Amino acid sequence: MNMMEKIYAKARADVKTIALPEGDEPRTVKAAAEVARLGLARPVLLGDAEKIGAVARDAGVALEGVAIVDPAQDPKSADYAEALYELRKAKGLTREEAAKLTSDAMYHGVLMVKLGDAHGLVSGATHTTGDMLRPALQIIKTAPGMKVVSSSFLIQCQNRALGEDGLLVYADCVVVPCPTAEELAHIAVSAAETARKLCGFEEPRVAMLSFSTKGSAKHELVDKVKKAVEIAHRLAPELMLDGEMQPDAALVPEIGASKAPDSPVAGRANVLIFPDLQAGNICYKITQRVAGAEAFAVLQGLAKPCNDLSRGCSVEDIVNTIAMTAVQAQ
Repeated sequence: MNMMEKIYAKARADVKTIALPEGDEPRTVKAAAEVARLGLARPVLLGDAEKIGAVARDAGVALEGVAIVDPAQDPKSADYAEALYELRKAKGLTREEAAKLTSDAMYHGVLMVKLGDAHGLVSGATHTTGDMLRPALQIIKTAPGMKVVSSSFLIQCQNRALGEDGLLVYADCVVVPCPTAEELAHIAVSAAETARKLCGFEEPRVAMLSFSTKGSAKHELVDKVKKAVEIAHRLAPELMLDGEMQPDAALVPEIGASKAPDSPVAGRANVLIFPDLQAGNICYKITQRVAGAEAFAVLQGLAKPCNDLSRGCSVEDIVNTIAMTAVQAQ
């Protein structure tokens, strides 16, 4: 059973409701039908029912098991608008503005998640990351004790000797361009939780990466990673986490034993934390293209799961992301 098959099995074991704000987007409609058919989640397409029905007919898919909610017609819109007003009135939002925002499918979907009418949200086929993150941060906010929203990539490598039978978690590769030491520590703790929940790692082993291993180089960039290690240990003292270390020391037992002989992580890391977005984004793309690995992205750090897609996503990408979001919500 590969990684995504395991995630599908987890999703089916405790089925969750997932809001899809891009309700009349053809790939999203097809994905919702497939998710319902496979029993991975209860998908909710947000938008005009007639438009969604027309898209489904054109695509040749049945929407059995798929709910459709039109924000303009939803009886709960008034409650959502009042909740949004209460959340944002200190920022100057009026009731009229809240009602207008609630009629927007993205805000409506995020409010569904906030108020428990959905367990998670997936968008990005037509919207940018910012289009979703803005209302998510305003309404759902970050998880207790978490100060930053970031991303993790689940990396399925062909080399089964790496990580957990070839499965690694990379963070952050999408969201935070130049994290502070504190933000880096929070990213590490979030990524370890992602590794537990989505990948089923009983023991996340987190390596804080750098171009230095245990003081082999002196630079302010190395100092930032060292400080992040200290903060992460305070945030999650039970977490097996170490650094700073180079990727070869983190992944290869012989090199780990040579460069960091006293490290509990070196040579057997399964979660890799990159010092900034340039390093993380470059590395995940090289891993995909050069090593032929599969990469699946999720956001982390929000109080309730909301996930972003690439605008070039396939129907399969959307199905997979809905399944991962459902598991995050369990």
